[in-house]
Amino acid sequence: MKLPLEGIVPPLITPLKGRDELDVAGLEKLVEHVLGGGVHGLFLLGSTGEAPGLSYRLRRELIERVCSQVNGRVPVLAGITDSSIVEALNVAGCAAEAGASAVVASTPFYFPAGQEELIGYFEHLSADLPLPLVLYNMPGFTKTMISTETVHRLAEDPKIIGIKDSSCDMIHFHRLLLDRPTREDWTMMMGPEELLAESVLMGANGGVCGGANLAPRLFVDLYSAALRADVAEIRLLQRQALQLGNTLYRIGKHSSSMIKGIKCTLSLMGICDDYMADPASRFHEAERQKVRDAVSSPEMASLLK
Repeated sequence: MKLPLEGIVPPLITPLKGRDELDVAGLEKLVEHVLGGGVHGLFLLGSTGEAPGLSYRLRRELIERVCSQVNGRVPVLAGITDSSIVEALNVAGCAAEAGASAVVASTPFYFPAGQEELIGYFEHLSADLPLPLVLYNMPGFTKTMISTETVHRLAEDPKIIGIKDSSCDMIHFHRLLLDRPTREDWTMMMGPEELLAESVLMGANGGVCGGANLAPRLFVDLYSAALRADVAEIRLLQRQALQLGNTLYRIGKHSSSMIKGIKCTLSLMGICDDYMADPASRFHEAERQKVRDAVSSPEMASLLK
């Protein structure tokens, strides 16, 4: 894997047919769909991939199938976030055997950790990992922020190669950029797709955009425009990216609405099933009809082609 990691790395949804069953045909179609849009890598088993709701058996199957299908065309990153360091290392071992390029880990959930404890945790994890590690700052779900000071300390470890920030806090991200480790291989990736363009303009390496499951070319083009600092093109593509999210991610009442919207849209596109991991459930027919109406509009159809 060329470092620093750059570009659009979609957090792949996990196509399911049942509680512990992958939609294998749908997964294969989805991988080719996003690769066909020019993405620069794939991130498995993140929040958009519903990782905490999946069995370890299914996680291993997903990693093995995707790595085999991708076959080195782009880097594959595997999420290993867990409340147990042993289980995180077990998934990392599977990822290494399957041919993944790196692993991604957020802070352990349930027990809140202090910053010194986080430093110890990631150092212990890194010491036994068979692959490079990307930190994942996701305080909205884990309830623990990875501070800029902690990031700087952990960047002293050559096996830790960067961070994906999903804090939705641009002040925090600007501080990460300002205090960026002086390493040529250090990667800084933005999580929320709405913040992709401004992040890249300010020096980020790319984005982990959930919407790239649906419209990979849109986000690849937006990233490229930001690299060129083409403000007119950024404004046009940013408007389209925001329209995608405002239309498809806000149907329903729960925090899972974004994932439901993506999965429902992919099912209507004929790519994969929209089964959700418990405790979430797929859209009911009334909500599904709203998605159907939205994606049938000419403007939205042009984004999803």
